[in-house]
Amino acid sequence: MASVQDFMNLDIRVGTIVDAKVFEGARKPAYQLWINFGSLGIKKSSAQITENYSLSSLIGKQIIAVVNFPEKQIGHFFSEVLVLGVYSESGVVLLSCDMPVSNGEKIG
Repeated sequence: MASVQDFMNLDIRVGTIVDAKVFEGARKPAYQLWINFGSLGIKKSSAQITENYSLSSLIGKQIIAVVNFPEKQIGHFFSEVLVLGVYSESGVVLLSCDMPVSNGEKIG
């Protein structure tokens, strides 16, 4: 079982996708994302979300991500945040807000 403290140690925030590209050379189909987290700046992530999202549908989309994990190298790309989603039968569905909020707002 995870403790409340385990959850509190995660820094989970809202960000807006400002750019997205096909991750050329990835083992599984994926996108490279650039996400604006307000005062935290623009952070990069890799996401295997090609089944449910086109590149154009991602631009301007607010998502939820863990921003305090260590950077992870995926091929030649360094992922700085972990974008959160649900593993559904149709592929990954991104977690997002149902109303617009400021980039960088903390989830808790």
